Amino acid sequence: MILEPSLQVDQEMIRVFSGNAHPALADKICRDLGITRGAAVVSPFADGEISVDIKETVRAKDVYVVQPTCRPDVNGALMELLVMLDALSRASAERITAVIPYYGYARQDRKVSPRAPITAKLVADLLTAAGADRVLTVDLHAGQIQGFFNIPVDNLYATAILSKRLIALEGMQNENDLVIVSPDAGGVRRARYLAHILERETSLAFIDKRRSKPGKIAEMTVVGDVDGKTAVMVDDMIDSGGTIVKAADVLKQHGAKRVFAVCTHPVFSNHAERRIQDSSIERLIVTDTIPLTEDAEKVKKIEVISVSELLARAIANIHLGGSVSSLFKAVEVIN
Repeated sequence: MILEPSLQVDQEMIRVFSGNAHPALADKICRDLGITRGAAVVSPFADGEISVDIKETVRAKDVYVVQPTCRPDVNGALMELLVMLDALSRASAERITAVIPYYGYARQDRKVSPRAPITAKLVADLLTAAGADRVLTVDLHAGQIQGFFNIPVDNLYATAILSKRLIALEGMQNENDLVIVSPDAGGVRRARYLAHILERETSLAFIDKRRSKPGKIAEMTVVGDVDGKTAVMVDDMIDSGGTIVKAADVLKQHGAKRVFAVCTHPVFSNHAERRIQDSSIERLIVTDTIPLTEDAEKVKKIEVISVSELLARAIANIHLGGSVSSLFKAVEVIN
């Protein structure tokens, strides 16, 4: 779709480029904006170094670079983004916005042990040093990461589009006995926001988990009433899938009649797709902030909805000097 007339961008003054991490999403965003993707060649030298050649003028233009820092090469995607930002800055772009649908290295956002890095801050510094004037992202793993930047950061929420698809699922239109579940205590705010967006009678629950060592869950307990209810788990990302799959089993053991899940970022490492396919989850709805793996595309339980319109609207609002916060409602629920 092309955005409504009030959000029509100046095609002469705006440029949208992409690295190799997710050009398909960049093309969808450009389609929604009614423009074509900027011409650029991003390729490696023989030794693996990143080469960037911007094939059109960007002098005095409002420029956006769409590049999630995600698999299959997280470090390569980040380096591509940094080199593109540097190239555009040296080409005299008026303003450069790094559009990072999935912000990698976000899970290390504080020191959890002596001599540990804070990679979320490191990446923020690198982006700024490379020439970014602004950052646009979706569902940061931790909201405080916005404070790591000294430039504007717009953190969009995919909850509204995920909830819309959730309610459209078969049998969900008349389902009034819903419980929104966070798979860990830290995600309760996110679960509360989904409950708010659904605008129907819901209750909340969360999974209290105890780890025997990093990456190894020893015990899970449900806090809240899920007996006889349809449980909807919500998270910002799924990595190996171990937590959400075990959480689904625990919900079933506590009497949940059906289990669904919604998630923004399908990281999907270490055969997560197989675990999801064999799990108690009826349907997992994710977005295309990260391209699905070939194995994930074969899993019928996994459904993908696009964030392209959300990002296109945000880009149009930034370009036109409009409000980005108007794209989501009552965000104070999770702040």
